Amino acid sequence: MKADLPVISLVGTGHATSHFLQLVLPPLFPLMREELGVSYATLGLILTLFYVLSAVLQPLAGFVVDRAGGRTVLLGGLSLMVLGTLLMGLAPGLSTLALGAALAGIGNSVFHPADFAILNGRVAKERLGHAFSIHSVSGSVGFAIAPIFSGAIGAWLGWHAALIAAAVVAGVVLLLLGLNAAKFSVEPVAQKKSGAFDSSVLMSWQVIACFSFFALHAAALTGILSFGVSALKEQLGVATTLASTAVTAYMVGSAAGMLTGGFLVARTSRIDLVPAAGLSVSAAIMLALAGGVVPALAVPVAFALSGFAVGLTYPSRDLLVRAATPPGATGRVYGFVYAGLDVGSFATPAFYGWLVDHGQPQGVFYAVFGFALAAVFTVLQLPSRRTATQRT
Repeated sequence: MKADLPVISLVGTGHATSHFLQLVLPPLFPLMREELGVSYATLGLILTLFYVLSAVLQPLAGFVVDRAGGRTVLLGGLSLMVLGTLLMGLAPGLSTLALGAALAGIGNSVFHPADFAILNGRVAKERLGHAFSIHSVSGSVGFAIAPIFSGAIGAWLGWHAALIAAAVVAGVVLLLLGLNAAKFSVEPVAQKKSGAFDSSVLMSWQVIACFSFFALHAAALTGILSFGVSALKEQLGVATTLASTAVTAYMVGSAAGMLTGGFLVARTSRIDLVPAAGLSVSAAIMLALAGGVVPALAVPVAFALSGFAVGLTYPSRDLLVRAATPPGATGRVYGFVYAGLDVGSFATPAFYGWLVDHGQPQGVFYAVFGFALAAVFTVLQLPSRRTATQRT
């Protein structure tokens, strides 16, 4: 246990930082739109660039991780994210902003394949479930901190200062990981013997189903995280601080759901029904928000409940992916499946921005509802707990 704790803690800290850097930008959109004189749709394209590069390169990063191990890849990815965020903070206009987003997107591509390769290689099997849970929660913590961090500093000192401050915080984490790199080093012997560049495993129907589920889930999540603040401001006329608090409440609720979901998944006979039920509840809440039946002051509570319902799905989701992963292919499978998150993320920001630009902020929540509902039908195609246990 003593040997596992530093690995789980360090990898979790890196994962939290990657999620933090993903979400420091969107809460600043109202400030950037005013200063730069651009539309929300244009700013959405900056996010699209980030997620396109992350999605395209994440499977490749998985192959590299299987060949070289996760430690070096992880540190390199975080370095690029720090550099890209700093560049965005110094950006005088859209071209430099896009370049910074591109560098950050390239860096973001490495985290899931590298993290899961390290955890599977260094953590005892009996504690892997706990490690996966902490990994998911740490990402939510990063998401939860980001809107408050960038929203507060942006309102006080402007969006440039908010992004520069985020890069400094991430730089401190990078230094911490670098100084403790030996603690999460993994020798990829098994991957080398199994053929690190064999892609046939990615064509199984279970892996494709996992990818589709992740893409739809991310399309819904992007609407909440990237344009939730802007949509709430336009639809309900609430202050930026209240809207940012709602997004943070969503991520805090999600983290609580992840911890609860770990106990729930151990007691259910149909593991595929857990994510189906959680997403259904979240979709219903988003439909209520879109219909305007939730009072402004109750929005953070609604977001927290929606996040909790989605968080319940994460432990079962990761168990299904693990069940579909053959030995020596951790980087490949996780790199490909988690690329679905980036596909869903880059395919939708411009669409969400267009809705807000055209006076349809409630359309953001209608779209989130639709994507979540589609994800429910996708996850029901995945194997039940009995099948997953047999494969594991």
